Amino acid sequence: MNTTGISSWAVDLADVGAIYPFQGLELILLIIALIFWIWWHIVTFRMEFDRQDEKIRKYGNSEQITQAIEND
Repeated sequence: MNTTGISSWAVDLADVGAIYPFQGLELILLIIALIFWIWWHIVTFRMEFDRQDEKIRKYGNSEQITQAIEND
């Protein structure tokens, strides 16, 4: 059974046409992936900095923690 219309692979592929979907969109998809990757890093850094600031507000900075440990 043949679903692609190609009965033999022993032909010139230039005459066959596209052999996989979305052919020609590789560069566009790469650019989209890079933009998403950079966006993800920016969001992750912001979340980590916010979480660190929250811990500093809750527990104090490193100097206050060191003083609390040394005074006990």
